[in-house]
Amino acid sequence: MTTASFSASNTAAVAAAAAAKTVLITGVSKGLGRALAVELSKRGHTVIGCSRAQEKLNSLQSELSSPDRHLLLNVDVRSDNSVKELARVMMEKKFVPDIIVNNAGTINKNNRIWEVPVEEFDTVIDTNVKGIANVLRHFIPLMLPKSRGIIVNMSSGWGRSGAALVAPYCASKWAVEGLSRAVAKEMPDGFAVVALSPGVINTEMLQSCFGNSASGYQTPDACHIERRMLTYVPLRFKFINNP
Repeated sequence: MTTASFSASNTAAVAAAAAAKTVLITGVSKGLGRALAVELSKRGHTVIGCSRAQEKLNSLQSELSSPDRHLLLNVDVRSDNSVKELARVMMEKKFVPDIIVNNAGTINKNNRIWEVPVEEFDTVIDTNVKGIANVLRHFIPLMLPKSRGIIVNMSSGWGRSGAALVAPYCASKWAVEGLSRAVAKEMPDGFAVVALSPGVINTEMLQSCFGNSASGYQTPDACHIERRMLTYVPLRFKFINNP
């Protein structure tokens, strides 16, 4: 590949990324998901967001640019039936995502593994791992006819390492990394499936682990995760923008 053709390919990828997309974001009511929804709406993209917190969804709707263009729904990703209903509603309204951001996540309270209640462990796995699987199960079939798309599964540095007192969370993010790699091999050309670690960000989850020291890290609004999602991924997987 010549330098000229590489540059042209990059330009095409960036241009395609800038075109208006329909983006499904789970866990959209707070933290990184909320910041991502607000920024993408400002850039002219259509946001389909879901969360279990109806009041926060109502608040977010008014913050989005051109609020009537977006769809925010009360969905529990831990429930396969709830995600199935989301897919049905989206198809009914003719919303098929170009990009999925599996952002919904939770973390256990700091504790050694033998002190973590079984219900708390299950909640972490059901949200962080099974929640992604539920979304993939119902939305990949809707995306396949479009012959292109991006699926971003939010991971963590602890999905590639480990830390004391958060073993359930680490286990869930290691699972996200493996799931993403495996599903990427199952998808046809034209699709990218990536596990994306956003870095250390001052969210409620970080505060639960780090306490007051979490304030020393960047906020969701300041991390500009949308730049990596809309620019880096298309450049890294340039084929997704081929007609």
